[in-house]
Amino acid sequence: MEYIRVTKENLESEHICCAISNNRDVQVSSKKAWLADRFDEGLVFLKSTERGKCFIEYIPAENAWVPIRADGYMYIDCLWVSGSFKGHGYSNDLLGACIDDSREQGRAGLCILSSAKKRPFLADPKYLKYKDFRVCDEAAGGIELWYLPFSEEAEAPSFRDCAKHPHVEEAGYVLYFTHQCPFNAKYVPLVEETARTHGIPFRAIRIDRREDAQNAPSPVTTYALFSDGEFLTNEQMNEAKFLKLVSR
Repeated sequence: MEYIRVTKENLESEHICCAISNNRDVQVSSKKAWLADRFDEGLVFLKSTERGKCFIEYIPAENAWVPIRADGYMYIDCLWVSGSFKGHGYSNDLLGACIDDSREQGRAGLCILSSAKKRPFLADPKYLKYKDFRVCDEAAGGIELWYLPFSEEAEAPSFRDCAKHPHVEEAGYVLYFTHQCPFNAKYVPLVEETARTHGIPFRAIRIDRREDAQNAPSPVTTYALFSDGEFLTNEQMNEAKFLKLVSR
């Protein structure tokens, strides 16, 4: 497998793996705009040269859009290998490239979000354990922060206090999201319209600054859905999933 690093220079011409290829599609344009603003902050997007979901995205933890304390670490936004790409060692290739790059930059190690049991849109804990990651902190609701230190002297990362007990002071359904995930640009407006149509109290709050993401009320900032103040899920909703969730 050959890999290519997406940069400011080739961003418009490269497929970004996790959305359709048409740059005029809102899913693609929103994600590429988010990426363009992150490259100067050290973000790396490394992907297969073939079209499909096979990529890793990482950034110095000081600039990560998550409420963690992990100075000196590299934070992995997403490691995604799916479909026909599974089972060929590509995850190892991508993670290995991230480790080599992070060591060369003098980073203390890597960190990433996961959970005790696999959840959608979070790293697979079985794979992380296999690669010698370990849990360094846990938020209420089961979201975990895992890390791979490059030395035993490295201080373990942790969640900020705002994310340890995910909660908001607002009734109804409240969604915090970013354009880091391309699916949000399409599906958040659809869920908003579904809520309006069915008279369901719903408010979507787009996080568009790193500082706000680092002080968010949830360890997951790409998509965090609350109901009457309590954290429900980090799984992106379409109309049918949202109505099914509400019906419970």
